[in-house]
Amino acid sequence: MRIVVAVKQVPDTAEVRIDEERGTLVREGVPSILNPFDEYALEEAMRWRDELGGTVTVMTMGPPQAEAVLREAVSMGADEAVLLSDRAFAGADTWATSHTLAKAVEKMGDVDIVMTGKQAIDGDTAQTGPSIAASLDWPQITFVGFVRELNHESIVAERYVEGGCEVIRASLPVVITVLKDANTPRLPSLRGKMKSRKIEIPVWGREDLELPEHEVGLDGSPTRVVKITTPELISNGEIHHGEPEKLAKLLVDSLLGSEEQ
Repeated sequence: MRIVVAVKQVPDTAEVRIDEERGTLVREGVPSILNPFDEYALEEAMRWRDELGGTVTVMTMGPPQAEAVLREAVSMGADEAVLLSDRAFAGADTWATSHTLAKAVEKMGDVDIVMTGKQAIDGDTAQTGPSIAASLDWPQITFVGFVRELNHESIVAERYVEGGCEVIRASLPVVITVLKDANTPRLPSLRGKMKSRKIEIPVWGREDLELPEHEVGLDGSPTRVVKITTPELISNGEIHHGEPEKLAKLLVDSLLGSEEQ
């Protein structure tokens, strides 16, 4: 079985800043990490590879430095990696990104499953997985919290939705997006770290994927971000100082007053 996991290098949101004039995220000087949700997709892929046999290939689209997250994925246990990198890919929205990733899957050939995390922590759209499925014309199961059955012909998975879950069967090939409920990602092993340093990662550009310029990058992106703003932080809390007995009475009076209202 061949499983492809689409991962993304994202800015560490703990340190992200916003350029309010341009309406964009400031990525310069901000550390980049492997999208945390993609770790669950990678772990799920490796678990089923270990049970059924086959290979796990990780791929990402980004600048040359995005190779770092591919090597991290290999250190965690992925077998192969592919970097999609080309100046023509710059400025791509989820539509153009998914189309490019889908073309890479077609180029690989004989892929049974494409897995992604439920969403990326930077864009937060949850559109890439479903859009890959649409480009490939494959069935999809999103927000998968548990895979009940998987064989070389079909998959049965629990799709977690508000208020419960749906049990869905789909034939292969299929695209699934994985929730963190599905598993606990493993840590990189010593052998994996050694492999990640030595592995040669092929780089595929627009011409390798036989994509016309108007289908990739900014030219192939119908989405336009008009504005990004930082939410205003509003605090209604109160801080009181004094003797414990007086503070306790103040708290009780405040709670009783709230109940009366």
